[in-house]
Amino acid sequence: MEPLLVRAARREPVERTPVWFMRQAGRSLPEYRELRRGRTLFDIVRDPGLCAEVTLQPVRRHDVDAAVMFADIMLPVLGMGVDVELVENVGPVVQQPIVSAADVERLRVGEPDPSILEAIAIVRRELRDDQAVVGFCGGVFTVAGYLVEGKPSRDFVKVKTLMYSRPEVWHALCDKLADTFATYVQAKAHAGADVVQLFDSWVGALSVADYLEFVAPYSARILAALDVPTIHFGTGTTHLLPAMSEAGGDVIGLDWRIALDEGWELVGEERGVQGNLDPTLLLGPWERVEAGARSVLDRAGGRPGHIFNLGHGVLPQTLPDVLGRLRELVHELTTEVRV
Repeated sequence: MEPLLVRAARREPVERTPVWFMRQAGRSLPEYRELRRGRTLFDIVRDPGLCAEVTLQPVRRHDVDAAVMFADIMLPVLGMGVDVELVENVGPVVQQPIVSAADVERLRVGEPDPSILEAIAIVRRELRDDQAVVGFCGGVFTVAGYLVEGKPSRDFVKVKTLMYSRPEVWHALCDKLADTFATYVQAKAHAGADVVQLFDSWVGALSVADYLEFVAPYSARILAALDVPTIHFGTGTTHLLPAMSEAGGDVIGLDWRIALDEGWELVGEERGVQGNLDPTLLLGPWERVEAGARSVLDRAGGRPGHIFNLGHGVLPQTLPDVLGRLRELVHELTTEVRV
């Protein structure tokens, strides 16, 4: 039997709605915090056994339908010759930001880190047949944003200035990123990833016109490189949903800012959708969590192609038991609908 998530991503009839959570592995779990003590994130990611263990922790605890590989979206650029530091409570910090054509020229088209591929193989062996391995990759805008800004940004002024003033430098950078990422996701699928999600977390900062000119062709290239089901996700992207759907993805991820049925209409019925409970809701009373989940499922209407998830990642302060209870609720409600 193929994993439930794979069948849902293909919009095939399924016995219940699949559930997984972005950032389900990591800071919200006490077992992760214990394992992380004295180690950096890159220490864990580069140790296949540790990476697999962290990836599997939420699957054991919550019995979700997928294990999303524990990694960071900046991992592939390390192989391109970029010096990245993951600073606690800040995010990725690049020591020498990209500012010129010469900086782009110095970048290599990187090869996938074999340790993450070995970790994928370990995880695939540990899962049940009906559970999926989700590999992920950062989108070109989000990763290029860190490379150009040098650190997380709210307004992306340096990025947009580069786009508008020196578009040839921007396109050369994205070309190398797309080549590296396409090879990266292909290797993940070959190693055992059943589904791949493209996370372009901050692409919602762009207008539709800028997205189409500066980002969509590269996202399309990465997604087209895969022969496994794909999920295409960004936040703040309500205005971009039709364009993102056109760029590719069997499933389009929706954040919490739009009702699921309205988002599905923008995406098109020929695509599946993933989402889209507000992650902050999980910090409130269970009654609100349950009401929010029921609303999402009601708007999905039991149609083929819905994958239940949050509208962004699990917040670090989320109580682990809430995720398990939410998974159980979604399975219970959607199994009842199909009986």
